Amino acid sequence: MTEEWRLLKTGPGDAYWNMAVDEAVFKARAGGRAPCTVRLYTWRPSAVSIGFFQSLHHEVDVEECRRLGIDVVRRITGGGAVYHDSQGEVTYSVVASEADLRRLGFDPSIQPSYEALCSGIVQGLKLLGVAAEFKPINDIVVAGRKISGSAQTRRGGAILQHGTLLLKSDIATMFRVLKVSKEKISDKLIKAAEERVTNVFKELGRELSVEEVVEALVKGFEGALGVKLVEGELTAHELRLAEELRSKYASKEWLELR
Repeated sequence: MTEEWRLLKTGPGDAYWNMAVDEAVFKARAGGRAPCTVRLYTWRPSAVSIGFFQSLHHEVDVEECRRLGIDVVRRITGGGAVYHDSQGEVTYSVVASEADLRRLGFDPSIQPSYEALCSGIVQGLKLLGVAAEFKPINDIVVAGRKISGSAQTRRGGAILQHGTLLLKSDIATMFRVLKVSKEKISDKLIKAAEERVTNVFKELGRELSVEEVVEALVKGFEGALGVKLVEGELTAHELRLAEELRSKYASKEWLELR
């Protein structure tokens, strides 16, 4: 019998709520109080997230973000600064334990688990007609151009992996809000950056609805992991935890941790 995992389609949220929910589900799974979960969501307003170990003021033009109405948040996962366009991406998170992955036949160590979980995105993209492939350590590329990046953290035997899938790219805004030297913000270098990344709409030559992309990703994760995703809701425990964690993510102390 196919194992069932929970599917959460939480739609748009602000940066603090999005990161709070990911951590709440992660903590609940580590404590045995939540099932294995795949979550799909978007950002409203647009946001910048920085990795746990990064320095805010080295990475982000906070004043420009404020002028543009863009949230800034620190993740609990590592990796680099990411611009999340409210109209330009779908974000996923997967929460499971190392034992869960092992039970499904996957090696739960860092590199193999990245490949196993990213394969859900790869298969979803292939269902949409985009020939994507996994590129170690944690990227997904199309003909060598990046379309998705991911990050992980672990606690109490549980794994949280989350990442972005670009539907379209706004490189100019990304360069405005991330700390990039003024010399690099030229038409020529923006064009060079655009050539290093790609997105779903560019690859297909047409726009899809977020719902169409989400449904393809659901099927992709089911096929890649060999599970059945059953749509559910956050538990009362997770909601309470997320509400508590949101205040942490919105705090100046957390944001300016480094």
